[in-house]
Amino acid sequence: MFTNNPFYGLATSVTPGIMQTFVIVMIVLVALGTLYDINHKKSARYFFDNWRNARHQGKRRVGGGEMVSLAIRTAIVEGLTSGEFCNARRRIAHLFTMYGFLAYAITTLIMVFRYPTSDSPTPAILPALWHMGALMVCLGGYWFWFFLRVDVAAEGKPPFRIMHADLFILSLLANTTLALVWSWLQAAGSAWTIMFFYWYLLSTVVLFGSVPWSKFSHMFYKPAAAFQKRVENANGSRSNLPAPAEKPEIFGGARRTVRHY
Repeated sequence: MFTNNPFYGLATSVTPGIMQTFVIVMIVLVALGTLYDINHKKSARYFFDNWRNARHQGKRRVGGGEMVSLAIRTAIVEGLTSGEFCNARRRIAHLFTMYGFLAYAITTLIMVFRYPTSDSPTPAILPALWHMGALMVCLGGYWFWFFLRVDVAAEGKPPFRIMHADLFILSLLANTTLALVWSWLQAAGSAWTIMFFYWYLLSTVVLFGSVPWSKFSHMFYKPAAAFQKRVENANGSRSNLPAPAEKPEIFGGARRTVRHY
C-alpha cells in the first residue's frame, strides 16, 4: 500500500488528462477563493494601510538588507517552525499538519502529472511520502480536534461541537482520511474502492472549493502579518502600542502577564 501509486488504478476508468484537469480546477478554486476572501474582508487594503502607517510612524528607516534579514527570519521562525504558537503541543500538532499537508499535496501533483499510469513507474519514495503526509495530517489534525481546541480543552465543551471556523480542519481531515482508506481498499482489491474514491473526490472539492468560507486562505495571510510585525518592531512604530494587559490572580493579589495560546 505505502509504495503503490494510488492513481494508477484510475487509469482504467479515467484518462490522465481528466485527472490533471481536476487538479488544475482545484488550484484555480483556491486562487479564486483566496482573491474573493481578500476582496470581501478587505485584507489586502488593511495590510497595505497598516504598512503605510507603520512607515510614517516609524522612528528609524529599515534598509533593504535588514528587510531581507527580517523576511528570512520570518520564513524560518513563523513559517518553518510555527514560532507564533506559545503552547508547545499546539505548535507540534500544527507542524505535523502543515508538513504533512505539504508532502501530501506536492506528491499528489507529481504523481498525477508525471506518473499518472503504470507506463511510467513511480519512484517508491513518492507514494511513501503521499501516505506519510496524509498520516501526519491525521495525527496533527485529530490531536488538535479532540485535545487542543481552546473551547474544548479550556471551556469543557463537547469535542463534536462544530462551528463555522472548523470547516477547514474538518474538510482536511476528511480528505486525508478518505485518501488513506481509498488507497488501502484499492491495494486490498475491495469492491468498496470506487465508493470511497467518490467520497475522496467530494471531500477534495469541499476542501479546495470552500476557501472563501474556511480558514484555508489564512495560510497566505499569516506570513505577511508576521513579516509586518517584525518590520514594525524594527522601525519602532510598534512601540506606540500599549503594553500587554495584566490580569490579577484570584488569591494573593499577585499580577501576571496574560499569555495567549
